[in-house]
Amino acid sequence: MTAAVTLEELLAWNEQSSRYWKAHLDANPALLHLPFDVGGTTDVLNFIRHIWVAELRWAQRLAGVPVAASQELPTGPPDALFALHLRAAEIYRHLFTAAEDTWNDSFDIDIDFVPAGERAVSRRRVVAHALLHSQRHWAQLATIIPTDGFPWQFRADLLFKGCNEPAQS
Repeated sequence: MTAAVTLEELLAWNEQSSRYWKAHLDANPALLHLPFDVGGTTDVLNFIRHIWVAELRWAQRLAGVPVAASQELPTGPPDALFALHLRAAEIYRHLFTAAEDTWNDSFDIDIDFVPAGERAVSRRRVVAHALLHSQRHWAQLATIIPTDGFPWQFRADLLFKGCNEPAQS
């Protein structure tokens, strides 16, 4: 047996984090307008758009469906952006019903900035990249919360996945 965190666990963590951030941004709408210059974004709203657009586009690539052009996707409000995340999560859940042996199949990344010699990776690594990309960015966003006076009570680590939600029966 290989000790591992499953893709399903990463998706559940991603969904928990996204739900938390959506609720936090709804409760603190002033956060959306804070300047936030990470990866070419200008403010928090643009940054969360980047996170959820990337999730959707990676899911679409893996599903073999047309990839939405970034400029054709909504720029706000948060509800419209969160819908992108929900759509991506639905695609990932559907993909996870595929036979396990397909996750190590090679996948060719069709992005120009990825060097040609690094474009063939496993489908499993693509999903892990997409979900960890989101977590990395949520952590970056979390760095501005305490310094700008917004409440912060989220235990965002994978270790605590599920600790922020009521127990399900």
